[in-house]
Amino acid sequence: MSHDALKPDTVCVHAGQPHKGGDPVVTPVFASSTFRFRDADHGAALFAGREEGYIYSRMLNPTVKALEDCAATLEGGAAGLACASGMAASHTTIAGLCSAGDHLISSEAVYGATSTLLTTVVARLGIECSFVDTSNLDAVKAAFRPNTRLVFVETPGNPTLIMSDLAAIAGLCREHRCALVADNTFMTPILQQPLLLGADVVVHSLTKFLNGHADVVGGIIVVKAGPHYDVLRRTLNNLGGVLAPFEAFLVHRGIRTLALRMRRHCENAQSVAEWLERHAKVAWVAFPGLPCHPQYELGRRQMKGPGGMISFELKEGLEAGRKLMDSTRLCTLAVSLGGVETLIQHPASMTHAGMSPELRRQAGITDGLVRLSVGIEDPGDVIADLEQALAQA
Repeated sequence: MSHDALKPDTVCVHAGQPHKGGDPVVTPVFASSTFRFRDADHGAALFAGREEGYIYSRMLNPTVKALEDCAATLEGGAAGLACASGMAASHTTIAGLCSAGDHLISSEAVYGATSTLLTTVVARLGIECSFVDTSNLDAVKAAFRPNTRLVFVETPGNPTLIMSDLAAIAGLCREHRCALVADNTFMTPILQQPLLLGADVVVHSLTKFLNGHADVVGGIIVVKAGPHYDVLRRTLNNLGGVLAPFEAFLVHRGIRTLALRMRRHCENAQSVAEWLERHAKVAWVAFPGLPCHPQYELGRRQMKGPGGMISFELKEGLEAGRKLMDSTRLCTLAVSLGGVETLIQHPASMTHAGMSPELRRQAGITDGLVRLSVGIEDPGDVIADLEQALAQA
């Protein structure tokens, strides 16, 4: 079935699922590590790439491929590669596209583990990284070097929710003949499609909004063109950080309600952010749907909705924020994001604790910043819980 003319809600339900007569309605779990060859010539042809088919589940699996096809369709890409985690997706992408002696540029405001990966494992491989404010195009321009091979942009950034102009950065990458990789975890392809804005590769933590139910860890890479797919498929096969079939099945099931969930996440977060902005104890709120956001107009051009993530800080600082988090009853004190439940956490001591204090300050991650992943509960209940917790802060 061609999905070109279908709306995102429909694509979420049908992409990657069987459509032939006699097929199951839902792609089943192929819990097999290996696949039978017709004969020796068939096996040799598969290994040589002369025929398409399944050999071994580290290389390709029918359940996993269904999810990969679904994600690629949603992102408007050529193909997908499912990975064991979002970090496996980022690691595979960087390892596949960069070599020792290369240089890459990364957003300052990225997931803490991404920053740690770039400053430890990637650095030890001889790949240098410059962290810049990618919302500032002049800063991005100034960071390019003759050996820059990749620009890694997370927009909105985690946890500051700063936004970067993907189309403009893509133009710079074309000038410098390097790849643009966009982490689209916060937005999902329902709200933002970086490949259509000029990015070459998109990565996601499937753990978050795409799965949506806080019961799977996974990641995915979606590429715009075949050459990047070939390189990254070889890299993923060799690194081995692949997604298991059952997890792929669960994520594919979660995606079927993705468009519905993202609408509710956006609506709820908008209500909560507007309420927080008015609260006497709140110093500031960062949310793409508020006109006070410094890239509000960019968000309206680049995204179809503000997403479900909010960052804020209390006027009385870190200790008041800790008291708030310890006092919530409905909002769960836990890391991760993008599930149906509302989660609250403290990046400086939790998700971004691995970043150096200097890099956190450079990225605008203050010690008092609180991050809220707004779920799909009744927004009035979420606000009531925050109100009673703020009364104790």
